[in-house]
Amino acid sequence: MIDFQSTLKIALNSLKVNKMRSALTSLGIIIGVGAVIIMLALGSGANKQVQQNIESMGSNVLTIRSATAKTGGVSMGMGSKPTLSVKDAEAIKKNARGVEAVAPIISSSKQAMYGNQNWQTTVYGITTPYLIVKSYEIKEGRAFSKDDDNNAAKVAIIGSTVETELFGDINSLGKTIRIGNVPFKVIGTLVSKGAMGPMDQDDIIFIPLTTAQRKVFGTDFPGSVSQILAKASSVEESSIAEKDIEEILRSRHGLGKTQANDFEIRNSAEFQEKMKSTIQTLSLFLAFVASISLIVGGIGVMNIMLVSVTERTKEIGIRMAIGARASDIRLQFLIEALVLALLGGVIGIISGVVIAMLIGALSSQPIVFTVIPIILSFSVSALVGVVFGYYPAYKASLLNPIDALLYE
Repeated sequence: MIDFQSTLKIALNSLKVNKMRSALTSLGIIIGVGAVIIMLALGSGANKQVQQNIESMGSNVLTIRSATAKTGGVSMGMGSKPTLSVKDAEAIKKNARGVEAVAPIISSSKQAMYGNQNWQTTVYGITTPYLIVKSYEIKEGRAFSKDDDNNAAKVAIIGSTVETELFGDINSLGKTIRIGNVPFKVIGTLVSKGAMGPMDQDDIIFIPLTTAQRKVFGTDFPGSVSQILAKASSVEESSIAEKDIEEILRSRHGLGKTQANDFEIRNSAEFQEKMKSTIQTLSLFLAFVASISLIVGGIGVMNIMLVSVTERTKEIGIRMAIGARASDIRLQFLIEALVLALLGGVIGIISGVVIAMLIGALSSQPIVFTVIPIILSFSVSALVGVVFGYYPAYKASLLNPIDALLYE
């Protein structure tokens, strides 16, 4: 009778003697596990990036835009007809449930100048709550005060892109820029938020809403705004807030039951949930595709082990002749398959981590590693060794000792 320790030693020695065959057997597992690690790291990184982009735009934000104007029967686009006002924003803040902050805004593309430098950018007329709603942070200086808005002060807060283009390495605080023909004192700079797709979130200038209305943009409708942003306290509250806002605005605008809204409400929470769901589905799909390579690797293990059984028929016959039982032969081949699969799993994990890190270093794609996929990959590699190693082991154990000894 041959014990487990002896069988283990024989199996390991066999693997050492046949290094090339062992390496080829493990190769499929290495590629499969490595692919799973890379795909999941990329998927998790993409999920994190989307989450960061969503948060940088402001979470649970309801965007209320003016209605569509028509000229000659042609729609001029949403927001082209001013139907919203600062009073609407005040009513929403006062009466809508689940609303944390409300920010009426107007915006337009303008030329900004400092000295002999000029830059085409987007100028926003805002109130201080806009910074909260859109998750902007002051890097240096200060935000607008109530006096700034009440007095239509000519002060500005600029994004990092505007600061770089107009000032270079010079500190912009306290400097005077011109927006159109109007001078503005820079009282604050913003923490960089980076790009969101094609939109540079740092290519902006904020000025007080009243200043924008009276001194920069002008309007034929005093008090009107192009948009109102409302931040809900949670995803659940955003749906309640949306219904309340619609009722408030319909009432304020005197719309009858059969009349269409003269405004549009977009709920970012719905978009955020759809994006998260899409990314999660994509991550699962990538993991599934990568897992197929693990199955292919397992089939490779089985095929090479079957070839090994044929090549080692005489060795198996000798072992049986000196007392090895069928169970000992099965155990030996199972151990060999399991060791190769586990070794392939370890090398695959290391390779996957290294390659994923290289991809992250050579591109802007964030890479996120989590413990569960690594543990799962290692466990699956062990399972592959047992499952796909069993048939060759079983076939080896069925050999007749006499036939095996006479095999050429």
